[in-house]
Amino acid sequence: MEKLMRSFFLTLGKSRRVGGLARKYGLRLGASRFVAGVEINSSIEAVKKLNKQGKMATLDHLGEFISSKQEAEHSTEMCRRTLASIAASGVNANLSLKLTSLGLDLGSELCESQMRRILELAEQTDNFVRIDMEDYAHCQPALDLYQKLRASSDRVGIVIQAYLYRSEQDVQELGLTNANLRLVKGAYKEPKEVAFPLKTDVDQSYMRLIEQHLLSGSYTAIATHDRDVIQQAKAFIRDQGIPVSQFEFQMLYGICEELQDELVLEGYRVRIYVPYGEDWFGYFMRRLAERPDNVWFVLKNMWK
Repeated sequence: MEKLMRSFFLTLGKSRRVGGLARKYGLRLGASRFVAGVEINSSIEAVKKLNKQGKMATLDHLGEFISSKQEAEHSTEMCRRTLASIAASGVNANLSLKLTSLGLDLGSELCESQMRRILELAEQTDNFVRIDMEDYAHCQPALDLYQKLRASSDRVGIVIQAYLYRSEQDVQELGLTNANLRLVKGAYKEPKEVAFPLKTDVDQSYMRLIEQHLLSGSYTAIATHDRDVIQQAKAFIRDQGIPVSQFEFQMLYGICEELQDELVLEGYRVRIYVPYGEDWFGYFMRRLAERPDNVWFVLKNMWK
């Protein structure tokens, strides 16, 4: 049942028609729990509250799979505006983005030029940009572009997904260049030819990647809400004497807030992924696919 539900929401999240209908009715029925509004101002206010709680943030102007150069330029402008708003407000936050929103599917040269414009402002405002990983088809193009950008800027990091078979080799190679990585389990629907189909195998892969990258001496963002994984990571970090300055825990806005607070009280660096923007539907569907508890939260809100 859970597998069918996950497949349903992932498929629904890719529907432009359903997404358009959802945006028409706004962030109702529970979506506002996971998305910090439509406008940049609402997301900045959300980050201010997180900062007061001792948490850092990464802001993401939602949008993916655009179909024109004009849309790519608009997404780029929104990313630059987000960096500018972070600098103007003084909040403790950086930027996350998806390369498809910058035109990756329209050509690598277009996407690279947009990324360089964003990184130019990140340099000027003393900030950092994280490239989110998308589905398997975009994995190698994203890594190729990341390597090109890293050659001239240390203001950029990328995400690696543990459910892909290739990720252990990727992390090994990236560790040699001291790459700043966010490690996640993975939220896209992928065939068994490229990804572990069983949760137990994904969990084991995830822990291997965490340990592997930490031991390389590189900065590691451990992005999970899994208490067991967090406990294992904390034990490994303690046993290996890894400094707190070399890693952080990352979680999603509106999810496991009690666990977030616990980690802050224990003295760990905690960063919250804060999405905002009009194109929120696909992101919202992936959150429902990940956790059945999120579905029941939404259903309860429907009856209020």
